[in-house]
Amino acid sequence: MKYAYGLGLTPLLAVPAGAASIDLTVNIPQLKVAEYHRPYVAIWLEQTGSSNVTNLAVWYAIGKEKNEGNKWLRDVRTWWRKTGRTLANPVSGITGATRAPGPQRISFGARQVGALAPGTYELVVEAARESGGRELLRLPFTWLAKGSATINAEGKTELGMIIATIKP
Repeated sequence: MKYAYGLGLTPLLAVPAGAASIDLTVNIPQLKVAEYHRPYVAIWLEQTGSSNVTNLAVWYAIGKEKNEGNKWLRDVRTWWRKTGRTLANPVSGITGATRAPGPQRISFGARQVGALAPGTYELVVEAARESGGRELLRLPFTWLAKGSATINAEGKTELGMIIATIKP
């Protein structure tokens, strides 16, 4: 398999055209802070050069009185500006509760990912914590060749290692 390098040292991997599935592990670090809140996390796909976004998951405080958890969604700034502010929250099928520190595994099938046209994409994971920081990781890949591919990136503050296996 050939690798082309994009942003930083993250490899651009070739994967097949058509319907896809993504197996994702998002590591949420346990931070030693006085007031710890679980991060809000948004996960989405973007095609390079396109404003279209495919929302895959949004983890936030659901079920609080008077939808109190919704007000912190705008702290997940990039996601909020691209698509979040236009959605009715909770979003059916992609919303879930915040997750505890540690590895969080989630799989997205062809129904969530859709049929991807050949081209370059980014799997984007953004996290923000109340009384905490914000971090965004982009995992670029090229949707072309046959076979599955694994891509990863490591955060420095709000996110740990992110590992995605993209399958035809």
